[in-house]
Amino acid sequence: MCSWCWAYRPALLQLREHLPVGIEWQNVLGGLAADNDQPMPEKTREMIQGHWRKIESSLGTPFNFDFWTENQPRRDTYKACRAVIAASFQQAEEAMIECIQKAYYLRAMNPSDLSVLVELATELGLDRARFEVDLVSRRVESGLRQQLRLRDKLKVRSFPSLVFNQDSTYQLIPHDYQDYSQTLTRVKDLSYANAK
Repeated sequence: MCSWCWAYRPALLQLREHLPVGIEWQNVLGGLAADNDQPMPEKTREMIQGHWRKIESSLGTPFNFDFWTENQPRRDTYKACRAVIAASFQQAEEAMIECIQKAYYLRAMNPSDLSVLVELATELGLDRARFEVDLVSRRVESGLRQQLRLRDKLKVRSFPSLVFNQDSTYQLIPHDYQDYSQTLTRVKDLSYANAK
């Protein structure tokens, strides 16, 4: 649910498609905004809409601004993170990430609502009953806490971030929102240097 992650998605998909054999990809959920049932303050709404406008004008990333009038926005992304973990139990992690992003940014749906997340899981063809149980389970909560600890271990402070891990040595990798090739070159350089 980070608008800059949504903006980076096309380049990220290209990067992942071209990763060298032997490089494994792992998503790490950043959390971003803890559970919160309070309406989003107007100042925060304006800030986020400003990010959307900036991204749309500079990168051409599409956004559906109807979200702001058709929903009660809340600063709460943990539920969406839990949905990704619950979907991973049904081998649908990547599909759920994409589905949440498209629902939020293109379909003006609110992924801070559990009912929306269950609807998305159903659209993906997941076992709805299992997903509903998993979504609020201790196992999913534990998985989220592990992800947040890993985020902290990786020293990730902004989203999106790319981190190269070789033998528990972590290095942040710069990324370009429009061109994956420099990031790919850096990954290749690091993997080659660490293979020596």
